[in-house]
Formats: sequence, structure tokens, C-alpha cells
Amino acid sequence: MSCSRSCKLCGEGRSSVGKAQETRYSSPLRYPGGKGKVANFVKLLVLENSLIGSDYIEPYAGGASVALSLLFEDYINHAYINDINDGVYCFWRFALEDPDSLCRRIMTVPLTIDEWRRQKLIHSSMDSSPEDIGFSTFYLNRTNRSGIVSGGVIGGTGQAGIWKIDARFNREALCSRVRKIAGYSSRITVSKVDAAEMIESELVRGRSHRLLYLDPPYFVKGEGLYDNFYGFEDHRKVRDAVSATPGPWVVSYDAAPEILQLYSQHEPLRYTLSYSASRASKGTEVMYFSPNLLIPKVASPAGISVAEVTKAMSAATLF
Repeated sequence: MSCSRSCKLCGEGRSSVGKAQETRYSSPLRYPGGKGKVANFVKLLVLENSLIGSDYIEPYAGGASVALSLLFEDYINHAYINDINDGVYCFWRFALEDPDSLCRRIMTVPLTIDEWRRQKLIHSSMDSSPEDIGFSTFYLNRTNRSGIVSGGVIGGTGQAGIWKIDARFNREALCSRVRKIAGYSSRITVSKVDAAEMIESELVRGRSHRLLYLDPPYFVKGEGLYDNFYGFEDHRKVRDAVSATPGPWVVSYDAAPEILQLYSQHEPLRYTLSYSASRASKGTEVMYFSPNLLIPKVASPAGISVAEVTKAMSAATLF
């Protein structure tokens, strides 16, 4: 494996949109403050703005929970997921191109501290293959606290905690997710480019029937959570790129004063999201939207139930 790689709610295929998922989680990867909880809000956004069957572009994919949820329920036609992090990128390529090999590793890899140390060495080695980099990223993501690859192992190296190294490593469930994702491989494109460059590319600016969703690294505590964290000028560069982008877009951030100032020309939608980094906590986040995008009237983007989405779907179908 080389590690570099308009529709309306009517007529044929209508009944497949919004079909229920078999499992609560779509992604095999874990992220503190992961955006899976806003997936239902994005579905409402897609419905309200007649974006059913559009392309969906996510320059900071990470676990890609929103993209996968939209794809599995046929809200979108194709998902373009991008991540500049080499390990994340290699994992997604591995999952899409050789799911059988990936699942064999998931089912047989030892869940021990010796193996955890070996995977850390693989992850940091310049000589590791793309498959090994991708799998080590996955292994550390599933066995480390809060899924932080550079963090400590669940239960500590002495495994004296209540939770042990295997607490988030349900082999069968993880393989099931990988195989389901691989079944959509013809509708997923993975890339590894700078997010600002992607925003300014023909992929984004040359498509009118698409939704661009950006979830950049947190402004506060970003350095402790991401290998590719951002400084202020990086955030400014993204703000400039997305603000100049035609077509619908959404940006989500932690509600840091610096971010509120950067995006002061756009109306914010604030909400609370639960985090799991180090300890359970809640944080205030904010969303910004492109001009003329119709915003669903909800109390919180993170609190949308399946019933609310189903009701909106029924209304759209009747219309």
C-alpha cells in the first residue's frame, strides 16, 4: 500500500436516506471531544439546505464520525476525508484497501504492555511500513487514555487501575466497523494535504453541490491533544481560506476568546460538549456557518435525537 492516496429527497432511492444504523458508533478511532455527537445536527443541516446526495468534504477528518454517519445513512453521495497526520491517514488507507489484513491484526494482536511498547516503537520509527504505521496508530488510539496516541496506556504500565489496556479494544465490534467502512470504499476518498490548501483547491471551490465541514485543532490545549497542533497564525490562515470559499461550509471550535475574535464577522452558535481527555468534563464549543446557509433552530447541535431527525426527514419527504 502506498501511503499517499445534486440530489433531492424524491424519486428513486428516497427510502434509503436516514436508514437506521446497526451500532451507536461509526468510527474505529476515538477522539477527545469527537464530533460524532453533532452528526444528527449536520443531518438536519443537510435536509434544511437541500444537500441530500451532495459531496461531503472534511479537511480535519480524524475519526471521521460525522462523515461516516452521513454516508451510512445515504445523506451524502461521497465523503472526502483528509488528515495531515501520517498515522491517521495510513490507518484510513489500510482500512479501505485491505480490511481483511487489518481485521486479522485486530483479532490477534496481544493486548499487553510489552506489545503496547512495541507499537509505540513502530509508530515512531521512520522505517515502519504504511500498514504498520496505520495499525500502530489504531492500536495506541484504542489502548491509550482518551485515544491520545502520544498519551499513557489505560490502567498505567503497571495495569493497577480499574480499567485495563483492553477496556476500549472490543475486537469483534472494531472489525465490524472496519468491514462496514470498507464496504463503502468506492464512496470514500482519503487524502493527506494541508487543510488550508484543501479548502482552496478545485475539489472544494469547483463543486457547488457539496458541504465543507471543518473541525480544526482546539485553540486551547491543542498542543496536548494533537501531533499537528496549530498556533494563532495557523488558525488565522484557515479563517481566511474558509471565509473566501463559496458554497456551504461549517466550522466548529472550542469557544476560546481568540477564536471568537477571529470569526467575529460570523454569528456563533454556542453549545456544550462532553470531553473525555484525562477526566470527564464539559466544554463550551462554537459553530460558524457560511452566509445564506439555513441553520436548524435547535437548543444545541450536540443534543439532537434520532426522533428529531426522523421528524425532519418526514417533513422533507412530504414537501
